[in-house]
Amino acid sequence: MDTPPADEAAPQDTGETGDAGDTAAASGVAAEDWAQAAADPQYRAAVVDLLGALAYGELAAFERLAEDAKLAPGVEDKAELAAMAAAEFHHFERLRDRLAEIDEDPARAMEPFAAALNEFHRQTAPSDWLEGLVKAYVGDSIASDFYREVAARLDSDTRGLVLSVLDDTGHATFAVGKVRSAIEADPRVGGRLALWARRLMGEALSQAQRVVAERDALSMMLVGGVADGFDLAEVGRMFSRITEAHTKRMAALGLSA
Repeated sequence: MDTPPADEAAPQDTGETGDAGDTAAASGVAAEDWAQAAADPQYRAAVVDLLGALAYGELAAFERLAEDAKLAPGVEDKAELAAMAAAEFHHFERLRDRLAEIDEDPARAMEPFAAALNEFHRQTAPSDWLEGLVKAYVGDSIASDFYREVAARLDSDTRGLVLSVLDDTGHATFAVGKVRSAIEADPRVGGRLALWARRLMGEALSQAQRVVAERDALSMMLVGGVADGFDLAEVGRMFSRITEAHTKRMAALGLSA
């Protein structure tokens, strides 16, 4: 597998959007477990929405990676993507099982998010192998950054689950190495992929805003009113952190943001 030089390695998706929520983690809902926090029906509804969105996202990621494997130029690359798809499906299973454990219907919890996520994938279907790699790296990372920001405001049980299913499946290093090698072989590829990544960023943010706007419980969690929500100023800072992390990932790929 090609890997970037040590000083240009892919940013690790382990909360690089900053220390948002560190103060929240010491008090309020973030200091409670699920049994305590779920006594608030609005909080419970927000968590069910969050887990439903995450679960459908993982299921869609599994489908996408399995489909993208068909574009792989060789058997080794195909096997690498297949392994990542399997990891995404395992994440889906954990979220599905958690929803069932808290007496929620997983299919019902996921259904409100299917249309928006399906539309995102329809609008951003890659035309070749490299576009598929950039989409998986850039698009998934934007979503992961957002969920990590929210996780800081969750109860300890839900936070642990969310962070564990956001673990990098190995796609970051794999994608960065392959894309950088392609650009080194043909620098013209860089311009096309940079435009593609910008489009992905715009579509991802647009769909995220649509989903949150349509789900009252999630909206309230983000802007206060449920748990230790963000105020409006913090929402702006959150998106600034997500944008900054995106810029770093673009640099790791050898692309301009």
